Formats: sequence, C-alpha cells, structure tokens
Amino acid sequence: MMNHTGFIIASYGASFLVLAALIGWIFIDQRTQRQALQELETRGVRRRSETKADSTS
Repeated sequence: MMNHTGFIIASYGASFLVLAALIGWIFIDQRTQRQALQELETRGVRRRSETKADSTS
C-alpha cells in the first residue's frame, strides 16, 4: 500500500495558504475602496443613486 500522506498534507496546506491570501486580499481591497469612496464624498462627489432619489422626492 502506498503512503500519500505527504501529498495530502501539502495539498491541504497549499489550499489553506491560497484561501488565506484571497481573504486577506479581499479585506485589504475593501479598506482601499472605502477610503476611495470617503475621499470622493469629502470632495463633494455624490453617487448617481442619491441624485435620482433626491430628484424624485
């Protein structure tokens, strides 16, 4: 019987590292996008959805 334990452990380890990197990237990108939105809002740029809601009222 062949022993595949090393391959299985390496596969799980690689999968864990890739998932952790993706999750980290998502959180970093979310923070970057929120900062960009905040900067635009402070400069007075508004969302198109806000202007439509304001004009229909």
